[in-house]
Amino acid sequence: MDMEKVNSMDFGEFVEVFGNVVERCPLIAAAVWSQRPFSDLDDLEKHFFAFIDALPQEGQEGVLRCHPDLAGRELQLGTLTAESRREQTAAGLTSLEADERRRLAELNARYRARFGFPFVLAARRSGRAAVPAELARRLHRPRAEELRAALREVRTICRLRLADLLGAADPAAP
Repeated sequence: MDMEKVNSMDFGEFVEVFGNVVERCPLIAAAVWSQRPFSDLDDLEKHFFAFIDALPQEGQEGVLRCHPDLAGRELQLGTLTAESRREQTAAGLTSLEADERRRLAELNARYRARFGFPFVLAARRSGRAAVPAELARRLHRPRAEELRAALREVRTICRLRLADLLGAADPAAP
């Protein structure tokens, strides 16, 4: 899809197409639509990031809470968004052994209890073994540092999803 098409979308179409660029946050896409026209992918991405950055901390944490646990309950129930399912599949998280799933569930629960939001990672840029290792590593960070790290991961996920929608090459991490 080219930028001319993006800029010509009406509100409903834009929210339908870009509503899950930030996991389960169509409100962000709705706000970004009003910033048209966009010059390119970087410009579009900048508007998504600016919205998230302008949120108070509680709002940013709310954005994080919209993300599912990696290899968690939503995967088991089949209720992941299509994007999350593709990303978790690419990371090998849909084919974990029972002991790997239990270990990840334990780490996810400890992380949520400590920080109040789920562990967020651009899963498709990670491998099956790297996910629990990264989760264990980040579990010991100070809360403010981890909030910043989780939001960086949201930006990476956003960037990758925008690139997918626009048929662009896999971009470097922000």
